[in-house]
Amino acid sequence: MQFHHHGYVSGDPRIIPAAGTGIDRPQELPDEVDVLIVGSGPAGMLLAAQMSQFPDVTTRIIERREGRLALGQADGIQPRSVETFQAFGFAPQIVAEAYNIAHMNFWSPDPENPGNIVRTSRTQDYAQFISEFPHLIVNQARVLDYFAEAAHHGPGRIGVDYGLEFRGLTVNETGDHPVTVTLRHAGGDGAERSVRSVRAKYVVGCDGARSLVRESIGRKHVGAASLHAWGVMDVLVNTDFPDWRIKCAINSEAGNILHIPREGGYLSRMYIDLGEVAEDDKHRVRETSVDAIIARANQILHPYTLDVKSVAWHSVYEVGHRVTDKFDDVPADSDRTPRVFLTGDACHTHSAKAGQGMNVSMQDGFNLGWKLGHVLTGRSPESLLSTFSAERQPVAQQLIDFDREWSTLMARKPEDISDPGELADYYLKTSDFPSGFMTQYTPSMIVGNAEHQGLAEGFPIGKRFKSSPVTRVSDGNSQHLGHHARADGRWRIYAFADAPASGEDSALSDWARWLSTSPDSPVVRHTPHGTDVDSVLDVKVVYQQSFDNVDIARVPGTFLPKTGPLELTDWEKAYAVDPTDDIFDARAISRAGAVVVVRPDQYVAHVLPLTATGELTAFFAQNLTPANSRE
Repeated sequence: MQFHHHGYVSGDPRIIPAAGTGIDRPQELPDEVDVLIVGSGPAGMLLAAQMSQFPDVTTRIIERREGRLALGQADGIQPRSVETFQAFGFAPQIVAEAYNIAHMNFWSPDPENPGNIVRTSRTQDYAQFISEFPHLIVNQARVLDYFAEAAHHGPGRIGVDYGLEFRGLTVNETGDHPVTVTLRHAGGDGAERSVRSVRAKYVVGCDGARSLVRESIGRKHVGAASLHAWGVMDVLVNTDFPDWRIKCAINSEAGNILHIPREGGYLSRMYIDLGEVAEDDKHRVRETSVDAIIARANQILHPYTLDVKSVAWHSVYEVGHRVTDKFDDVPADSDRTPRVFLTGDACHTHSAKAGQGMNVSMQDGFNLGWKLGHVLTGRSPESLLSTFSAERQPVAQQLIDFDREWSTLMARKPEDISDPGELADYYLKTSDFPSGFMTQYTPSMIVGNAEHQGLAEGFPIGKRFKSSPVTRVSDGNSQHLGHHARADGRWRIYAFADAPASGEDSALSDWARWLSTSPDSPVVRHTPHGTDVDSVLDVKVVYQQSFDNVDIARVPGTFLPKTGPLELTDWEKAYAVDPTDDIFDARAISRAGAVVVVRPDQYVAHVLPLTATGELTAFFAQNLTPANSRE
């Protein structure tokens, strides 16, 4: 963490000084806003935390509840989400609080006594193999708390406007604030609730599966519920089941259970198979009592038993798989840019057993937030906003396809299982998808082509930037390169040096000189006058040498910029290889050097040679506006 560059800080350095709309932020919702976020779930709260980094943008988030969520239904946190928490500054805190999934065990009917279950396999969780971040379980309410803190501590000082209910909107073709939103105070008798209107430049529907924002823009949830029901409960129990503190998939003659230990050492979540549902059931299965769910759990676990001492929460649901036809309000026959967006459950719903809902929803918010920030501050053209639906809708469809297969495997009857190890194999073989690492965006104005991918094969274009250890040249400390990046709305440019050492003539030194001085340089073209040189593009270098062989005094000034009102040298942009894990080998980076461009949401946007300055200029010309056009 870097601070003091604006002067000595005595208090909590995580609290960034208020700026722009964060100064004297009005308690009452204004009549006009730039961005109105509807719903304070995972997508909405991440979006608010991101927008707080753009204090020149007026962002408000409304929620019909009267206060914070006390008990959330989602709980699975995939490694990609923990990686995202790192960018927002609270990964260590939530890791310390959460349950870490280290293993997953699988249980099946005992071949010698099919009425009993036996453990058939033990597996290490997939996070052990594919990420430096763990696979966690923690209540959704706590995730929202952490994002709320990040939003409040950002310079925009964003907080939730509770007790306001979205009722509808209209989009006009003209005006600076073309979306008129009707709101109603949520408390009190329906006849007495006051109604008001707010005008917005953009509205984001983060209001769940029954989204009224989706309904207001005429979008349709496409798909259907399966005829299969599950009970779910968070319980405190005494039991003789030996794997109570290990994640388990349990298949028995009486049905199936997905068992997931929760944070705190005592609480656990259980998804209990309630079986097929008749076509004319009309959701009567949802009236199944918690006692009936507990009884079914005991039948499935035989010969083990549960003595349930307390039920923190329970519900019954029927598996549904739906994707909205488009994630924004642009009609099929129009080329205008979007004004209304949908995220999270408002545009994709599925079963809970793959642990994807909250995770994919947060990535919706991360994808959209920086784009809104860039457009509203003039950094990028409005056309950037059209990439949200184009990028996130295919991801949602992939999620639905994966979840359908996983939930089908989970619901099989013993007679349909020819290989008891099939579920365990599927769990590990498909690990990149549920962990959040399979998403790959296709070429666009913010994703380059793969012509030079061979220069950095370990950073696939369109996929998230996979971090690796490096050594900071200024002090010899080892850290993950990607962990230095914060969710502050900036692009990252990583220059991987060619072989010569610092200060010697090289492709890197030529590139650094061009980046600092050429009128065609994206840093020169797109950095507003009077702001820090890295306010839009954060540029770092990684040398092939060990840190004691890199002379910091001979590192180009491009990587030792002056920052803040005191113009202090930033010593944290020059890195060397880690002696135990050379990033050039780990990520298959060419020893001739390479430039890796990373978006503000941590996805690799381009890979180029150090000599391809024209291509770097052209790439950023697509998605950033010249600074002199917005000053």
